[in-house]
Amino acid sequence: MNLAQTLSDTREAVNVAALYIKSEIVKVTAADIEEKELNSLVSHVDKGAERILVDKLSKILPEAGFLTEEDTIEDTQKPYMWIIDPLDGTTNSLMGVPHFAVSVALSYQGDLLVGIVHEVNSGEQFYASKSGGAFLNDDPIQVSQRIEFRDILIATGFPYRNDYDTEKIFGYIKEWLMNTRGVRRMGSAALDLAYVACGRFGAYYESMLNPWDVAAGTLLVREAGGKVSDYSGNQEGFRGIETLASAPQFYDRVKEVLNR
Repeated sequence: MNLAQTLSDTREAVNVAALYIKSEIVKVTAADIEEKELNSLVSHVDKGAERILVDKLSKILPEAGFLTEEDTIEDTQKPYMWIIDPLDGTTNSLMGVPHFAVSVALSYQGDLLVGIVHEVNSGEQFYASKSGGAFLNDDPIQVSQRIEFRDILIATGFPYRNDYDTEKIFGYIKEWLMNTRGVRRMGSAALDLAYVACGRFGAYYESMLNPWDVAAGTLLVREAGGKVSDYSGNQEGFRGIETLASAPQFYDRVKEVLNR
């Protein structure tokens, strides 16, 4: 497989899906919105974008299987796998908050090869390939080069359920508020990871996610010089059950707090 050509073709497929989302999201009415679970919404836009991606990616790499959020195609385990979140930040999109993205990754036997996160409103496209570096709209990017922990922003997200440990979550936030420039909860895990990759955030952490939320962003951060693991430091895989992404100089500090 020509990895550079695959990345280029995948970027084009993501562009088409992003244009579809941008044109359709303004047409969504309250009657079009479904609640999959607490705080997790979906509309025909998510599903339509996923169908576009599945169609185009199937032509790029016919032998690949799919792992998708909206299940518009049956999940199939194959050596090559497309991992798709057609609209990460659906709640933002349906509430008129202009911060949501298309996220697509390609893996081979669990090894990430390609990752793309495309913010629909701004047109910012973050992308990376294995050993090829990370980019934002053709410009190379790297994780934060700041030295002092107190000078960074930290991003996080909250699980889509109502039985999580709020005391622990607020304890983390108190730590960051007292020791950093602040905390951001933006509503898109894929973009949070992309923002770590380009240095806007010094670190990001979140639990109870899914592979399609974090796969593309994981490759972005690693190719931009950052570290991605679970809270205990295991860097294998990208399941999303626990995700900690950081510039290397802040990684141990954040991990220590998360494990208190």
